[in-house]
Amino acid sequence: MFCVLITKYWKLSKMSMGDEPLYPIAVLIDELKNDDIQLRLNSIRRLSTIARALGEERTRRELIPFLSENNDDDDEVLLAMAEELGVFIPYVGGVEHASVLLPPLETLCTVEETCVRDKAVESLCRIGSQMRESDLVEYFIPLVKRLAAGEWFTARVSACGLFHIAYPSAPETSKTELRSIYSQLCQDDMPMVRRSAASNLGKFAATVEYAHLKADVMSIFDDLTQDDQDSVRLLAVEGCAALGKLLEPQDCVAHILPVIVNFSQDKSWRVRYMVANQLYELCEAVGPEPTRTELVPAYVRLLRDNEAEVRIAAAGKVTKFCRILNPDLSIQHILPCVKELSSDSSQHVRSALASVIMGMAPVLGKEATVEQLLPIFLSLLKDEFPDVRLNIISKLDQVNQVIGIDLLSQSLLPAIVELAEDRHWRVRLAIIEYIPLLASQLGVGFFDDKLGALCMQWLQDKVHSIREAAANNLKRLAEEFGPEWAMQHIIPQVLEMSSNSHYLYRMTILRAISLLAPVMGPEITCSNLLPVVVAASKDRVPNIKFNVAKVLESIFPIVDQSVVEKTIRPCLVELSEDPDVDVRFFSNQALQAIDHVMMSS
Repeated sequence: MFCVLITKYWKLSKMSMGDEPLYPIAVLIDELKNDDIQLRLNSIRRLSTIARALGEERTRRELIPFLSENNDDDDEVLLAMAEELGVFIPYVGGVEHASVLLPPLETLCTVEETCVRDKAVESLCRIGSQMRESDLVEYFIPLVKRLAAGEWFTARVSACGLFHIAYPSAPETSKTELRSIYSQLCQDDMPMVRRSAASNLGKFAATVEYAHLKADVMSIFDDLTQDDQDSVRLLAVEGCAALGKLLEPQDCVAHILPVIVNFSQDKSWRVRYMVANQLYELCEAVGPEPTRTELVPAYVRLLRDNEAEVRIAAAGKVTKFCRILNPDLSIQHILPCVKELSSDSSQHVRSALASVIMGMAPVLGKEATVEQLLPIFLSLLKDEFPDVRLNIISKLDQVNQVIGIDLLSQSLLPAIVELAEDRHWRVRLAIIEYIPLLASQLGVGFFDDKLGALCMQWLQDKVHSIREAAANNLKRLAEEFGPEWAMQHIIPQVLEMSSNSHYLYRMTILRAISLLAPVMGPEITCSNLLPVVVAASKDRVPNIKFNVAKVLESIFPIVDQSVVEKTIRPCLVELSEDPDVDVRFFSNQALQAIDHVMMSS
């Protein structure tokens, strides 16, 4: 049938080569069966174009059956087909004809490649969610049953992801059958099928009536939690969180809580790892009393687990867990574990803790933070592993909100100053990015005494990213403290560095000037900054000279037109005749920008 279609389009295209819309369509149709995979892939990705050319009826009658038969192609082509069919409802005549798209996708649900099956299931879900209820009963539910009864495991794996679409529209008898089928899939001989059933249980359970949820679904869940494969049990952990949100608190305590407590002591570290990730979500579901008596001891066990991976997951959730508890419980049970983790043998555990521990300060309050947390912060700030130090630095503002700037400056500031010269440039970069916030909190006087010299020192760092960040830092400080402060504390030192013997540092000063000029205003720019830039145009290094052109282009809108004509334009004209091609390019670019603004104004 489809070969006839191809032939027909080729004949039409040869009769009228000048017919622009028709000829490309004929090519696309022909490429669907081409030996070259790239051509087939290109044509599959243009299925919507082909469908529009064929019309809705012929798409249903000829194109879709052809795609159903064409299921032995390369995985890349099949993946593209599965994706395209998911948005194909408008091209087959709308929702009333959506069922014609099910056969090719059903075939794709049985292929061996996982990503193709997953995409086919995703597309089936998208189509099923738009189908009419009568069509779901007539076409979609039988499709789910066929896949669930498939001889090859791939079909049964795919079926698990479709139940939540099929179930709500099913008649009562079919609902009973669907729950029974899902239960059978959860006991399938193939672990891959049981894994799929476990990972999709939450979505299916959300569509089931509460009475059947307590009876049938919880029975299915119990089977999965006792599976001999840890890859199934760890997916059942995710189901704990999903089911916990669906059940009433008393039912959650009766059915989910014992499972979680057992899982927290599972023989497989991967299951315990999943519990550590999900535990805090269950606290809200079960309520405060079961959390205190059952989940807190389970969480403490996970924080002290033998496997570093489990401790990493548990440490990363410590702040979220403490927010659920009251401060006294956190201080009594969680804080001792945090102290142990701060000196853990694994640097990754310490890093995970450092990324969240600052968030504990608002939870515990000022007194507990000063007495208990500050020593831990200081020890982590001096950790030998740079990522640990970095994670602490980036969250300092959370501590400042609790303990105030006086205590922060006395306890943490010496460590911050020490880290400003850290051997790892990413740590220095994190400090620089935190400086404007710290400056606003410390105030002008304290900043000048403690951190002012550091900000100028970074302009001469060996790493370009640090110098660039230092230039941006000066701009943000000028915005924070005002032009008068900048004129007194920043500009003189910047201008002094403009004659540095190293050309890279001179380039950094030009960058700093271009950033400071808009903040300082036209008067200071003309009297103090512009002369330095013009002097740099005589530099012997071409990189300096074309950066001068860039700076002049950025600051000419700030100054008066008379300054542009008397100072900036002559300087650029001179640079436009420089022997270096890059200098000429950027100076001409700046001149064009000036001319464009002048003409438009």
